[in-house]
Amino acid sequence: MKVLILLIILALNSLALAQFDVPREVLAITYPRGETVTVKFRGTTRFPRMSGEAIVRRTDKNVTEIELSVSKMPRPFELGQGYVTYVLWAISPDGTISNLGEIKRRGLLEFDSKIKVTTPLQTFALMVTAEPHFLVRRPSRAIMLENVAAISRSGRVLQTANVVNYFGNLSDYFNDLRAPEIAESDYAKTPSTILQARQAIALAKYAGAISEAPEELKEAESLLKKAEDEWKAGRSEADIEVTARQSIGLAVKAEEITLERKEARRRRSEKIQTEAEIRKVEEKYSQAQEEIKLLQEELERERKNRELRERDIANLTEQIKVLREENQNLRRELDEIRVKLAKVETEKSNLETQREKELKIAKLKENLSILMESLKPFGSVRQSPDGLFLTLSEDYFAGIRSLNFKPQYETRLFSIATILANNPGYKVIIQAHTDDRGDPTELLNLTQERARLIAERLIAGGVDASRIEYKGFGASMPIVPNTNNLNRMKNRRVELIITPIN
Repeated sequence: MKVLILLIILALNSLALAQFDVPREVLAITYPRGETVTVKFRGTTRFPRMSGEAIVRRTDKNVTEIELSVSKMPRPFELGQGYVTYVLWAISPDGTISNLGEIKRRGLLEFDSKIKVTTPLQTFALMVTAEPHFLVRRPSRAIMLENVAAISRSGRVLQTANVVNYFGNLSDYFNDLRAPEIAESDYAKTPSTILQARQAIALAKYAGAISEAPEELKEAESLLKKAEDEWKAGRSEADIEVTARQSIGLAVKAEEITLERKEARRRRSEKIQTEAEIRKVEEKYSQAQEEIKLLQEELERERKNRELRERDIANLTEQIKVLREENQNLRRELDEIRVKLAKVETEKSNLETQREKELKIAKLKENLSILMESLKPFGSVRQSPDGLFLTLSEDYFAGIRSLNFKPQYETRLFSIATILANNPGYKVIIQAHTDDRGDPTELLNLTQERARLIAERLIAGGVDASRIEYKGFGASMPIVPNTNNLNRMKNRRVELIITPIN
């Protein structure tokens, strides 16, 4: 099923490319379950030589698998200040935006690349944008590729739906002349993740993290320097990438903290304004009290000349009466305002607390099934009242008693870390087990080391260390009796228990 999504793209700045100034249309496709669909991509007017093709399949597990191949990709920094990498996006007609992953460069000039990802969405458009780093939450307006056609291998007709509007990232960061430029020599020599970390830190500073989140920003800068030192020292690209991605994660965290604190100050400012209005009423009441006092003094003086100024005394008495009535009215108004203000503050606080609680519960419930589907390719996944249980077989390790990972499973651990890093609302408990062949102390040490190694891989992949617990249990918790080789293989496992925080 095809859906037209209208992409309204306004001018970024005087240096923006021409295709960013005009509206664009891109096809959103509904992928039937069990069907394999070939989707064509085209480059935008600035880079018409770019092209791509995706093989998309909606599985029976309500997951859409996407394998995208792209070619003739230009170097991102040629688009303007701040662009370092490319990100693949899925956008649904209801406005849901999903960062599917980074398209890593292969080469120095134009390059080809592939990416294989999954999404729970069924109806969506696919597009590729240039970005400052891979952890961005919303796509920029630098759209490079968009899907244009889809062919079902079975010949099934794809249906259409309504047109919806989509607006890109409205940040004015790329309009700012202080946005760091990337030289051609830097791009050619410097690892992409280091360039991304530099841009992520620049974005955090632009948001105000220097004063709002200095610790997170300082740690991100420290990790960036460490990655740069590792690169200059000739360390492996994998080691450099782990450190640089940690820097990116902390920079994004600093930017988010900055925005949250600015919003909190705005709310406090509104409260201060209300309190100022109350003070004005209180000042008016105090002024009225002072006027009464002055009039009473004047009345006392006039009584000494009562015979001569009896008429004036009557007038002054009437004035005092009026002022007292006004004073009483002001006092009642002040009391009413205080009661109303207290009621409003209480209701506002209750509503905000309830809303935050409902949003958090709804988000966690919504993400649980998505998270479960995302983790199924990496092991056995089951759901319990405590959360999700992801069981990793011993195939991840090079041998029965080995502490080394198989290369292909090292990549899987990094993918698991990326998924968990993008779902920060969950705690991860790592429990390692084995069979009963061997010395119990050695078996306990083996499982403890395996749990620690997996924890290190998750942290290196961007998962906050404060969210992770790990422990080895040796052979103390078998799931089946250790009576034969098959049962012992089942008992040699690592379980990741994923539960909501708080």
